[in-house]
Amino acid sequence: MKKYYTRACNFYYGKISKNLIKKKLALPLCGNKEVGFDKIEIFLKEKNKITSKIIEIKEIHHQKPHIKKKIYIDLKKIISKRKNFNKPSIMGILNMTPDSFSDGGKFNKNNKFFKRIDLMINAGAKIIDVGGESTRPGSSIIAPHQEWNRVKKVIEKFKSKYPKTLLSIDTRKSQVMVNSIKYKTDIINDVSSFNHDPNSYKVIKKKNVWKIIHHMQGTPQTMQIKPKYENVLLDIYDFFEEKIKALKKTKAHTSKIILDPGIGFGKNLKHNLILINKISLFHSLGFPILIGTSRKKFIKDISGKFDTKERIGGTISSVLYTLSQGVQIFRVHDVEEVNQGILVYKKLLEQ
Repeated sequence: MKKYYTRACNFYYGKISKNLIKKKLALPLCGNKEVGFDKIEIFLKEKNKITSKIIEIKEIHHQKPHIKKKIYIDLKKIISKRKNFNKPSIMGILNMTPDSFSDGGKFNKNNKFFKRIDLMINAGAKIIDVGGESTRPGSSIIAPHQEWNRVKKVIEKFKSKYPKTLLSIDTRKSQVMVNSIKYKTDIINDVSSFNHDPNSYKVIKKKNVWKIIHHMQGTPQTMQIKPKYENVLLDIYDFFEEKIKALKKTKAHTSKIILDPGIGFGKNLKHNLILINKISLFHSLGFPILIGTSRKKFIKDISGKFDTKERIGGTISSVLYTLSQGVQIFRVHDVEEVNQGILVYKKLLEQ
């Protein structure tokens, strides 16, 4: 069986992009005229063999009819605007846990969490992602009531204090989802992609909330034990595609889907770099893309002796690189520094 995939590539930015799009020499990425492209990479997967070729947009009509049809279907999704996420959005991380990999125990006591939220929103965060259970490699599963007790104070008061900020709950537990939705949570961020708790689908399918389809190979306990893929990029694309189909079969609200390839969740350095390098492939699924590279181990793997505790340099570098490929949402710890990087980067592209 043959399967084709379409990835936008060869990007232009700012005034150059707008000018090329106006002259119909480039297409807007996700409806954003500030990022245009004039080439695509076509992948072909046939049995165990994967090949690819890069062609110019103007060459599409020379392709075989069945390939051309697939490309045009994908292009329609690639150039369409993304609902609510046309501009870069920063998702600030609030870990209400004692054991998260980089900031466990820092904000879960004495109402420090509201000061932290204030700081992140003032620094430019449009979304706050609240988590009560660590999913770092090797972490332990906790009971739903224990997880809810950790996040309860934040979730219950969040919308009254921050009505214009999107609230995301980072949980794998259906009961925590139910409780959070009662308090007008906007986004359900389940790193297991609703596999951990069999009741999760029942909870979310009729709810008009954003659902993050997150890729993780294995579980937090097993994910970093020799992760293996046939082709990490296409395997995760297929995973997203199947998850979207599964949600549609349950008659769930599927207009509000966000895709997260799960950097560091069941991936080694090579896997992470491939995903970051060609993340624009996922635009052909037609949904906003979220990426979480903040303080991840791959930064240490690359920087070696130049590794730092917060890994801000590596985080910002990966954010800007994926921003240049049209990624819309960035899940980070250091909101102010990342926002500064994005603002300077965008200003430079305007010149």
